[in-house]
Amino acid sequence: MILAKLAYKSLLNRRASVLLTLFTIAISVMLLLSIERVRIDAKSSFSNTISGTDLIVGARTGDIQLLLSSVFRIGHTNNGVSWKSYEYITSQRGVKWSIPISLGDSHKGQAVLGTTLDYFSHYRFAKKQNLTFNKGHPFAAINEVVLGSEVANKLGYKLNDSIVISHGMGNTSFHHHDDNPFKVVGILNPTGTPVDKTLHIPLAAIDLIHGGKASLEHEHEHEHEHEHDEHNNLVGHPKQITAFLMGFNSPLYTLQIRRNINQYKPEALLGIMPTVTLKELWEMLAIVEKILLLFSAVVVLISLLGMLTTLLANLSQRRRELAILRSVGARPWHLFTLISIESLLTTLLGCLAGSVLYYLAIFSAGGYLQSHAGISVNITILSYYELGLIGVIMAAGFIIGLIPATRAYFYSLSDGMSIKA
Repeated sequence: MILAKLAYKSLLNRRASVLLTLFTIAISVMLLLSIERVRIDAKSSFSNTISGTDLIVGARTGDIQLLLSSVFRIGHTNNGVSWKSYEYITSQRGVKWSIPISLGDSHKGQAVLGTTLDYFSHYRFAKKQNLTFNKGHPFAAINEVVLGSEVANKLGYKLNDSIVISHGMGNTSFHHHDDNPFKVVGILNPTGTPVDKTLHIPLAAIDLIHGGKASLEHEHEHEHEHEHDEHNNLVGHPKQITAFLMGFNSPLYTLQIRRNINQYKPEALLGIMPTVTLKELWEMLAIVEKILLLFSAVVVLISLLGMLTTLLANLSQRRRELAILRSVGARPWHLFTLISIESLLTTLLGCLAGSVLYYLAIFSAGGYLQSHAGISVNITILSYYELGLIGVIMAAGFIIGLIPATRAYFYSLSDGMSIKA
């Protein structure tokens, strides 16, 4: 206890250099914990983008390309799926539900997705959570649109606003469908998935806004005259869709129909299981995980080496202090223990400060990561794994502290505590 109190007072006496060392250790711990948390939660959010879907079917490309285009709205497929093939495949035995989707249009850089009401009933994310509405309701007419939460917040839309769809994905739009405005009737709750950045319109409207039949305005004008018209009841459909999602009554049907789809002769189609493809995609990104971990480990190592440099530099300046301790009866092992405790205390305080900074950083950046990267960061107590990382840093700090402690021990064996460079 006496040595511990002496080490504490010694640190206070050298608070300027100690605070600098503490700061570097705290920053490194904060970076390590933050990178690990974002890495783990990014993987979780990535895997939770789609849940409960057994198959995704689209034109024959690559598994990952189909997943990215249909679920993450990244890239595009050159071909689509004919409506005839969609109806044939989804009529097979064992199919529980299906969701057709059509992509290719946008609004101010946000993806527009044409689908049916089944989308709001059967689409699942995270742990099979269903989509819920913050305001409004699903589209009930052909000129209505449902917005993802981020689209509404970012563009400042509210219910009953009019929206004009553009042809072309992303920020590049080749044609604005000004003659076919849509009315906002619903705004979804946040999901942390690409759904938040998507505008949802009836599948029947896709063909109409591209001049396939009649304009939306024309349909809207005659809405009361033709209450049973198939378009107003959202029964119409385009000749071709981008892809469709499927759910089955049994996993056995999943494997059987997937095989039939991949061998489908009328057109080249591909069926993928999203959970398997997500795993393959994350394995491809494993190198990014390793780079992030290496980066954080290097930062920690640099901070600990900085602490070692400071301790060795201070050891030469503390020659008189250590000589006085020897003159009042301190043995060499006392000095060894003193220096070791100082390094351990410095590392401990640095880890505690770093943990506080970590929570502040996660709390501050959580909303940004959710809205801009779709990463839902969980603010929880440190896991055993994270505590283990801090334990490794503590052990490394203690081991590094043994170097100046050993040097002080051997120097103290000589009278006068003469320290040579």
